[in-house]
Amino acid sequence: MSKVSYYTAEGLKKLRDEVDHLRDVERPKASNAIAEARDKGDLSENAEYDAAKEAQGMLEMRIAKLEEVLANARLIDESQLDLKKVLVHSLVKIKNQNNGMEMSYKLVAQSEADLKAGKISVDSPIGHGLLGKEVGEVAEIKVPNGVLKFEILEISRD
Repeated sequence: MSKVSYYTAEGLKKLRDEVDHLRDVERPKASNAIAEARDKGDLSENAEYDAAKEAQGMLEMRIAKLEEVLANARLIDESQLDLKKVLVHSLVKIKNQNNGMEMSYKLVAQSEADLKAGKISVDSPIGHGLLGKEVGEVAEIKVPNGVLKFEILEISRD
């Protein structure tokens, strides 16, 4: 059974657009590449044909994976979420208790994660460790380098 992922309207639209692009644009390109390579002669010694078939296989695998993610995607009604706890799509301001550094992150589904944009996955160690915490609580998160302690300073929605 696949895991359910929660998305914002923007994230869900982006996912649908990617699946549509792969199906409607990339799939026909892959078919044309195979047809062109096939026209070049003997298939047993045609590296171009083999490469085109492999590229098509990878594309079909990517489409199937994204379709599965899309089938298990759920749109979050952010107006129904508890603002007192860190949940998916929370914007959380935290303070690293080891070095005093303050950071803000939005917790999102894995496919929407973008560290440069301040979006971390709820499946990441830090994202998972912050879930369910309230303002003032300290989240102790086990990471490969040891244990990080983050104090929850603020929770909001954007």
